[in-house]
Amino acid sequence: MDNKQEDRISKYLSAINHDMMFAELSSDYLGRIGAADILMGIPVPVRAADGSGDEGTTDAREIVFDMARVVGGDPFFVYAERYLDFIKHAAGEQAEPMLVSEGARSADSGDFEDACILLRAALRIEPKSCAALYLYGRVCKECQAEAAEDEERAAKFKAEALETFEILTIMHPEFAMGYYFLGYEYLNLGLYLKTKLTWQDFLKYSSGSELETQDMDDDMLAGLRDEIEGRLEELEEPIKIEDGCNRIMSGDYQGGKEILQPFCETGYRDWWPLWHYLGTAEVALGHTESAEKCFKEVLRLSPSNTDAMEELAAIYALAGDEINAAKYRNKIRIVRSNRESEIE
Repeated sequence: MDNKQEDRISKYLSAINHDMMFAELSSDYLGRIGAADILMGIPVPVRAADGSGDEGTTDAREIVFDMARVVGGDPFFVYAERYLDFIKHAAGEQAEPMLVSEGARSADSGDFEDACILLRAALRIEPKSCAALYLYGRVCKECQAEAAEDEERAAKFKAEALETFEILTIMHPEFAMGYYFLGYEYLNLGLYLKTKLTWQDFLKYSSGSELETQDMDDDMLAGLRDEIEGRLEELEEPIKIEDGCNRIMSGDYQGGKEILQPFCETGYRDWWPLWHYLGTAEVALGHTESAEKCFKEVLRLSPSNTDAMEELAAIYALAGDEINAAKYRNKIRIVRSNRESEIE
């Protein structure tokens, strides 16, 4: 996570720290822990401490975790760099693994947002950490699930998880589990060919005895491999459909049509985008009657689809049938008006 780039989820995570209080630690205490040059005159989070600087009440370990929570929740916090300097000063080489471990504990207890925050802080210290990237991607997925009713929030955590798993596979190309979860991200986006290639990499990198699998036992790993092999078989038809759609979008209308037409007699016949792509191809090929049938199938399956209505209006207008063209233009106005009313 690069704090100089737009941060998708800090507005959700920073709210967790709104009750955090801040106070300056005494010069005597800072001198004893060797941090005067880092924290002198800098307010620190005191949720775990009373802020008096009394060595009997100030727990440096808890201050480290609360600093991490502030930095992880808001990467643009004014003292973020000072806090990171202190965390590295206090924990040394154990700073990143300590935060990953604490994040894992929060995740195990079901506090996924706290885990998310701690892992973000760990990634500020070591952006290439395999463990931090892997766990961060997973807790972002859990935060997405918890935010299911808030579509915008869920979408932000989903995008964060996708990007994290992509970074994980780039930085740690032999880490099998990165491909496992990334494949599901692509599958949910309908990117079937990318899903196939990603899961093939999972099978490739999960077959060796020296590759990282998060201490997974052989039976569990074998189960995941069986799962993905089955999923790959299920992807054969979606990949063909994706190829047909891509051909039509790239201008190969006849080639795309030939790939997609056989699926009109399968279980995909109730998938309205199939008919929309076929209709687009038929229009481009000059087959207006076939195109009309395709777009009417779209409306049968998706009655408020204004794109299909626009296509039909254009087809009828081109044929000189102004009555039907006007009918679909009117339907478009009604649908859009109803949508605006719902928003208001």
